[in-house]
Amino acid sequence: MTNLNAVEGLDALTQSLARRTPEQLAALLTRHAEPLARRPAPTELRGLAGALWSYETLHQLVLHLDHPRLQVLTATARISQERARNAAPGPAAPAPGADYQSLMAHRLSFAHLATEPVPPEDVFAALGATPPGPARTAAETALHALYEDGLAAPTGDGAIVVPPRTPQLLAAHDPGPLLAEAPCPTPDGPTTPAASVAPTSPYDESRAAAATLAATLDRLLASLATQPAALRKSGGLAVREIKRLAKAAGATEPHTRLLLDLALAADLIALTRTPSGITALPTGAYDDWLGRPPGARLAPVLAAWSGLWDIPTHTPFGETPTALVRGHDRHAPALRHALLAALAAVPYGAGEPFPALPFTEPAEQETGNGTPWNALLRAADWHRPLAVTHQPMAGERAAHTLHEAAYLGIAAHGTLTPLGRALLTDPRSLDRPLADLLPPLLEQAHFQADLTVVVPGRPAAALAALLTSAADRESEDHAVTWRFTPASVRRALDTGHTADTLLADLTRASATGVLPQPLDYLIQDTARAHGRMRVLPAACCIRSDDEALVKELAAHRALHDLGLRAIAPTVLVSARPPAATLDALRAAGYAPTLESDTGTTTVERLPTHRATAPAPTRDHRAPLALAHRLLGVPAPRQEATTPGGE
Repeated sequence: MTNLNAVEGLDALTQSLARRTPEQLAALLTRHAEPLARRPAPTELRGLAGALWSYETLHQLVLHLDHPRLQVLTATARISQERARNAAPGPAAPAPGADYQSLMAHRLSFAHLATEPVPPEDVFAALGATPPGPARTAAETALHALYEDGLAAPTGDGAIVVPPRTPQLLAAHDPGPLLAEAPCPTPDGPTTPAASVAPTSPYDESRAAAATLAATLDRLLASLATQPAALRKSGGLAVREIKRLAKAAGATEPHTRLLLDLALAADLIALTRTPSGITALPTGAYDDWLGRPPGARLAPVLAAWSGLWDIPTHTPFGETPTALVRGHDRHAPALRHALLAALAAVPYGAGEPFPALPFTEPAEQETGNGTPWNALLRAADWHRPLAVTHQPMAGERAAHTLHEAAYLGIAAHGTLTPLGRALLTDPRSLDRPLADLLPPLLEQAHFQADLTVVVPGRPAAALAALLTSAADRESEDHAVTWRFTPASVRRALDTGHTADTLLADLTRASATGVLPQPLDYLIQDTARAHGRMRVLPAACCIRSDDEALVKELAAHRALHDLGLRAIAPTVLVSARPPAATLDALRAAGYAPTLESDTGTTTVERLPTHRATAPAPTRDHRAPLALAHRLLGVPAPRQEATTPGGE
């Protein structure tokens, strides 16, 4: 019976999971973290087996299968379904005009869910991989990888069982011949004439791109911290907000959309609901991010790009470009991996430039070998067959993805940079390659007599904050330049600096330990004129035609916390906002009313409050702890202890 076979398949998978060590099971949970996170956390191995073989999880996991694994899984599923149909055929299809009972009997047969164990040799024979050789080795390796990922399981007698919904999921996939190795990503083979070698190396390109990226992202987040961006009611940033942020960051609008989405995915910014709507602003993690070295800043952003469910720079025809919309393109991560894996096989000097944007299909060559672009897509197709050319607008999506990779320093000159190879190997281990690319931050600057200050590299966060508070940023390339003006110095004085404290801070930041005399004169002159007139704060006013009552309120001891001051015989100013002032007056026994700015009495309503749910925390030890619980193995003390020490 079909249901019985499905249960036996889950039993085989459960037994396979039970034979793993906690570390092996934790590795599986980490690899499948994203699709499994969309389901309730399993409490037993049987529940994990059911989650792995659910249709929703399978729908995501098969996108990340390369050609050999997909071929083995597809062949096994089809043979399994054919055997199940022969063993227990369902009722024949009802004839046209059949009654309701006949239709339901056919509908409830579930023949498309039938499965039977399949001997591995039958699968290898179907793929033409029976004799020893590269095809046989590739098929056996692919089968072992399917076992490791939980997409198939061995029975006690060595047969293969696959999830019951696999035949339905892969019904439209054409297996074709088994290719043991990926096609060459260049039409003429792995080598090209030396004349095509670019004048700069991928390392130099990656270093320049990383430096530009770090500076651009810094300016973008600083602009958001100063002025949060408002989202449209329909979702996403308005075009005017994107233009404003692009100007502040010194980037193009497509690159600004890319960086905004990456910052959101890396938890550096968040969408917050306010009375006026939803706004985007930096999170508390942004403050910690500012204190990190340059390479450690970029690591979470690049890791977020590898798993982003969107291609932010790609806007299909008819859609409005926007940003900060949660992506729904589940094929995008697999497409990125496929393209990076294909580029990894291109040696330095043999790569071709990426197609220009806006994308147009490259013209076919007359040599009959195809274009380099088609060769690259064929190679990428081998790494992720269901995510590249099987999707609409395949060439356009791939071109935008590669241009994003070039902007992020992951690809250059038609091949991967060292940073790109590190990202392809493990997105979580980018700190070391990024530390090699980006020099340490500079703590001191060079002050000049023309009222400019130059930092010959990337300034540290404290130095950049000090100079930005007292000077205007003029240029940024390999060196960053600020210029002092009366307005910029006044801005520093407005934030609490005095002439002495500002001069002391700037002197400590000077590489020579002294400041130019013109800068000293500028700060002293600006400080002498600063504060000659003063603006007093007043949160609200209290007015009454009864002058005696106004004097009584000003002298009332119970109202001392309001900081009441008389500015006219009938007017008091309060240092507290209207709501707090009303509460204090009523607590003191008075009966005030609230008045609007037009002079009419305002009707008060009780406010409503909503609790803000805390943001979920990410613990890298969670998969291993869950693996210990599922296997019933006690966890070591250091792994079982929570961060709070409980």
